[in-house]
Amino acid sequence: MAEMSPLRRRMIEDMTVRNLSPATQRSYVHAVAKFSRFFGRSPERLGLDEVRTFQVQLISQGISWASLNQTVAALRFFYGVTLGQAEVPERISYAREPRRLPVMLGADEVVRFLEAVPSLKCRAALATAYGAGLRVSEVITLKVADIDGSRMLIRIEQGKGARTATRCYPCTRPPLGGQSAFLKKRHHLFAAQTN
Repeated sequence: MAEMSPLRRRMIEDMTVRNLSPATQRSYVHAVAKFSRFFGRSPERLGLDEVRTFQVQLISQGISWASLNQTVAALRFFYGVTLGQAEVPERISYAREPRRLPVMLGADEVVRFLEAVPSLKCRAALATAYGAGLRVSEVITLKVADIDGSRMLIRIEQGKGARTATRCYPCTRPPLGGQSAFLKKRHHLFAAQTN
């Protein structure tokens, strides 16, 4: 087995001091070694132009965005920590995750899914979230007063980012329609019941 270079030893020590997991350490060392092999030179003699060329090469080989970002993280660590070039890491850019359209359920699949939920409260919460496109945090903070059954609207306050603006979402029918006894007992629709 070949002897470890002082530069590699220093990088491993830097990662160990920062408590990076052994898997992360192996990944980072592998990425920097691959970068070095690509140019046939020590990585400390390579600069931002070579990093960019290497990124372009990896992309042209069809590397996944996650693998590319792992390589970027390794190079940012190498230049910023091991080589102490604080200005370099911010100039090595991460790849943006490609946006994919979500899988849409068919109407019959949604109905079967909701019918499989035994609890009325859970079924109503899921139907409300799915039908109105709400986040979990928005559903659990819904109050009875937030539902406008006559206009078929649900008012969401303190939505994503804790914004104070009130937003409206249309719904096909009011959640828990016809469950007036259930609604009269509650202030929050889907909060855990304490009694």
